[in-house]
Amino acid sequence: MRLGIQLGYSGDGFAHAVEELVEYEAAGAELVVVPEAYSFDAVSQLGYIAARTDRLRIASGVMQLYTRTPTLTAMTAAGLDYVSGGRFSLGLGASGPQVIEGFHGVAYDAPLARTREVVEICRRVWRRETLEFEGEHYRIPLPAGRGTGLGKPLKIINRPVRTRIPILIAAMGPRNVALAAEIAEGWQALFLDPGAAARVWAEPLAEGLSRRKPELGPLDVMVPVPFAIAAPTPALLDRHRAQLALYLGGMGARGRNFSNDLLRRYGYRRQAELIQELYLSGRRAEAAAAVPDDLVRATSLVGRPDEVRRRLAEFAAAGVTTLLVSPLAATRAGRVEDVGRLRELIDGS
Repeated sequence: MRLGIQLGYSGDGFAHAVEELVEYEAAGAELVVVPEAYSFDAVSQLGYIAARTDRLRIASGVMQLYTRTPTLTAMTAAGLDYVSGGRFSLGLGASGPQVIEGFHGVAYDAPLARTREVVEICRRVWRRETLEFEGEHYRIPLPAGRGTGLGKPLKIINRPVRTRIPILIAAMGPRNVALAAEIAEGWQALFLDPGAAARVWAEPLAEGLSRRKPELGPLDVMVPVPFAIAAPTPALLDRHRAQLALYLGGMGARGRNFSNDLLRRYGYRRQAELIQELYLSGRRAEAAAAVPDDLVRATSLVGRPDEVRRRLAEFAAAGVTTLLVSPLAATRAGRVEDVGRLRELIDGS
């Protein structure tokens, strides 16, 4: 199992976070994932991290496919792969209509079809093909009657470090997960409960894997988890509980909240309705209190060494191949020490 670090997207301490990343790298972390949401862009931060680290692999988590043209996404990925010496993976996701339409002013339509087309265009660019693409949503070059009519097929000027940059698709819905299993090197999951994974994800994963091309290799299943080697006290888990409430209650509208839909598929239908109602009415503390304790514990990795070792086995049995931890210890030294101890636990399992 790979050990990665999941950066946050809020706060002003990025420079300090990168200094800490250097120490995580020395402690055995193999990967860092940088989110974007509607915060600072991921690309500039990834470039800075690439310059400050030596072996740490870097990934976006995620670049929103609506906010860049497919070709710019491919160019950016190739550029990050170049400056990192072949250490970059392209995390892609559709985000949601509140962010895409509300912050970017772009229509949120056909996320699955657009994802498939963007992935195909990226791979053609990295292979340095002269780009001609006629999809349902993207036409390159623009056809006659659109634009000036002066567009001509081109290929990227530079030679990418790799002609196959790994693509990691963020997905929560069954059809999105099936698509990730079919066409991507990795699946970025969110709030994965190992105990419910087989019941909720086995069918869409099997569907996607049945169409997967052998050259893609095994699917990398990546799961972010809050993490500490310590007794799972309420105070230690409160931050995760609040984040769950935010996503389950506030990241989306009634009837269009992907995290809330996932909670319902886990079997918490009544709690899903309550959390959303409380959060959207401004009662955020009550929404957090309504998050099921079982879900808080299942979607985090907090405990004494023996408990962490047991949970690692549960994640592995659920098919997880990369853990993206967000260390929770109060001090930087404590967080780095925990990452090193987790590295030892993973290696010894």
